[in-house]
Amino acid sequence: MSKVIDFYNFIDSIAPFATQESWDNSGLLLGNPEREVIKVSLALDATAKTVAATKENGAELIITHHPVIFSPAKKILAGSVIYELLTNGISAISAHTCLDSAEGGVNDTLAAILELEDISPLELDGTDTPLVRVGKLKTVMSGDEFANHVKEKLGCNLRLADAGNEIKTVAVCGGSLSSLTYELIGKVDAFVTGDLTHHYFIDAADSGLTAIAAGHFETENPVMSVLKAKLEAQFPEVSFTLINQKNPVKYY
Repeated sequence: MSKVIDFYNFIDSIAPFATQESWDNSGLLLGNPEREVIKVSLALDATAKTVAATKENGAELIITHHPVIFSPAKKILAGSVIYELLTNGISAISAHTCLDSAEGGVNDTLAAILELEDISPLELDGTDTPLVRVGKLKTVMSGDEFANHVKEKLGCNLRLADAGNEIKTVAVCGGSLSSLTYELIGKVDAFVTGDLTHHYFIDAADSGLTAIAAGHFETENPVMSVLKAKLEAQFPEVSFTLINQKNPVKYY
């Protein structure tokens, strides 16, 4: 029978927790490492809805990308995510930036979905590990053409700052690491990430870097099905459920 600690150790083998960024909080964050596990839920986030689904599934463990505990909790009240997990005996493992940088993780998955070729990690001063992936498009595209390509592949709404350049080399980083934008100027033709603020868009386009914000959820969520497949291969006796989580942000 598999235990919580076995899942921690397996994830650690494919996305070492020691490689997480210094500001991150990945790992076994709640629960009993020795508890036996028959059912596991997976979700990008531990929310009221995904925790309720985990309880309904009768799972002993939830595995998330975003940390269940990120900032220090000053109180834990009934109805909160932490309270519901603890009182229902559900353990929680979160693999955040360690899964971003891992081989086959968030950013490799994103690069593959966008059909980039010759994908490789790019070390930058703004991160502790090579989070960013760089690859090449099969054909050169304009900014509008590339934006439509990203929109189609991710099924997302996006924002584009078109530098007016031809796009062949592309850097990707799921989620939100806007500060990396400046380090990519002059290294690639375009940058795809989840979130970018106004001044990063302006500075990128003015410097010849086409920038796309394709959504925090949309750029990270695809990895959860990849992680589920890896876990199923490692723990065939365990039942895994990927919770059908939708982007909580609506566009009007």
